[in-house]
Amino acid sequence: MRQVTAKISVSTHGRKLYDISAEVAAQVKRSGLQTGLLTLYIQHTSASLLINENYDQDVLVDMEAFFNRLVPDGDPLFIHTVEGPDDMPAHVRSALTQTQLSIPILQGQAALGQWQGVFLYEHRHLPAQRKVLLHLLGE
Repeated sequence: MRQVTAKISVSTHGRKLYDISAEVAAQVKRSGLQTGLLTLYIQHTSASLLINENYDQDVLVDMEAFFNRLVPDGDPLFIHTVEGPDDMPAHVRSALTQTQLSIPILQGQAALGQWQGVFLYEHRHLPAQRKVLLHLLGE
């Protein structure tokens, strides 16, 4: 059994879903593992990770429309506004989604379904540099 760790750095340019599937696939291939488990973890409280459809871009637009309705910026409910009107909603969005994902590794690849992709979901409007840690365990 081997362990491999890696880091993906993602430059975001505002609130949206960023497809990081290619970077994840490259790291799995680079690891040389054929069978095992990939864990991804984002080191931020205002961004998250999702597995979602990567075929039709309308899915990503609809996801953002849903979260805009569910957790609007500037909601008077929130008292934490030190970093702007999108900061507390970003923390709530992160809490409602995921900060880590686990994906099996089969035949040297992340075992995603045909239309699945791995996305970093940036919840802030300002550009940011996000870090995603990968831990691969297997053989």
